[in-house]
Amino acid sequence: MSESDGPHGHGDAVFAIQRPGQVRVFTLHEAEAIFPLLRFITAQAHDELAPVLESMRTDMENRAALTRHEGHYEEIVQRWINKMERLGVVVSGLWLVDFDTGDGYLCWRYPEVALGFYHGHDQGFGQRRPLSDLLQAHQPGWAASGEGEER
Repeated sequence: MSESDGPHGHGDAVFAIQRPGQVRVFTLHEAEAIFPLLRFITAQAHDELAPVLESMRTDMENRAALTRHEGHYEEIVQRWINKMERLGVVVSGLWLVDFDTGDGYLCWRYPEVALGFYHGHDQGFGQRRPLSDLLQAHQPGWAASGEGEER
């Protein structure tokens, strides 16, 4: 393991915390390395939100309770957004994030189990296509197999 790999063999830059609003440009390797953490955080927030949504459904007629539940809902979602932004990804919707590659986005939506989609900067979720199709058509620089490559 080289010094540039960091103390855990992942490369310190992969887990660098970003300032709020600062978008990071990822290689495929970097996105795949941070993906398990991102998915874990999202799964926790999703699970934390489930009982709040159920309470909102059952308390639809109770305005005070509904307002309280809405506040809790906003708190959970905003905390998730803040964590995602600190990881450097673009939050495109609830449980939907994009990893900027410099020429487009690796796109992921919970509960997908892997990074499997891509779309251009000027496209959205509806235009995403399988990452494997893109990689078969051409090998973009951000998808190079070298783990320690500088960009």
